[in-house]
Amino acid sequence: MKRAYGVIGIRAIMSNWNADFTGRPKSTSDGEIFGSDKALKYPVKRMWADEGKKVMYFKSYIEDKDGSLRPKTLKERYEELFGKLDKKTPTKEVLKNLFSCIDVKNFGATFAEEGQNISITGAVQIGQGFNKFENTNVEIQDILSPFSDGKKVKAGEDVNQSTLGTKIMVDEAHYFYGFSVNPRNYDEYKSVLDDFKGYTKEDFKEFKKAARFAVTRFATNSKFGCDNEFALFVEYESEKYLPDLSEYIKFDSEKREIDLSDIEELVGEAKVEVNADTKKVKVKTKWEIKNIYQ
Repeated sequence: MKRAYGVIGIRAIMSNWNADFTGRPKSTSDGEIFGSDKALKYPVKRMWADEGKKVMYFKSYIEDKDGSLRPKTLKERYEELFGKLDKKTPTKEVLKNLFSCIDVKNFGATFAEEGQNISITGAVQIGQGFNKFENTNVEIQDILSPFSDGKKVKAGEDVNQSTLGTKIMVDEAHYFYGFSVNPRNYDEYKSVLDDFKGYTKEDFKEFKKAARFAVTRFATNSKFGCDNEFALFVEYESEKYLPDLSEYIKFDSEKREIDLSDIEELVGEAKVEVNADTKKVKVKTKWEIKNIYQ
């Protein structure tokens, strides 16, 4: 495989796929709802970590001297996976260890610790996922907590009621992420690292699996209702340069139908795989449609 491109579709029903710091669905300055690439990468990394694969850039915790828990530093995370890191650690050793992590192998890494200044451009690049559903509404639910406000109790104030909270979500949204895969990003490391094969078909196979399942299996309180509903993979055995394919997706909000006709005209001769949850979304295409969950 020389190059690959594709689109990952995420459906959100009464959930909040990617919130901003106010708790509302992330949006542009003109109100267009979107999800960041980090929102998609997190459940992918979580899936890989739960499967026992090495994941470098993933939050883990350590007990501090005062007994409290805090997130590990980058160095502490590295040492958790690979052992001691200091200024004498060879850069080749650090590179080899980083590339043994499936998230680094796919998405790249920035590693600036203990005399190391490593920047790896990932083979897989994922864009922002814009909502193409035209009738999305933001819903706000009031939530009654079973507890009173601890600050008011400490202050000696009269507390007769428990606290109120809010849960913010969308009634329905359909996010589409474009991605590209360029295995040649790792060519320079093949001559530096012994037995390093670069980005392989097996690596891409692992990414494709996560692109079809990771969001659905990641069911937190705010993410329950977010599911993988669509995945398009376009592979080339020769150099082929394509723009962000998600911009060529046409989505009919009334029919819940994805139209791939513009992409069909664009891709030419290629190995194409279309996956969809056909019980929830229709796909208009000349290509065979596979069940996204199989």
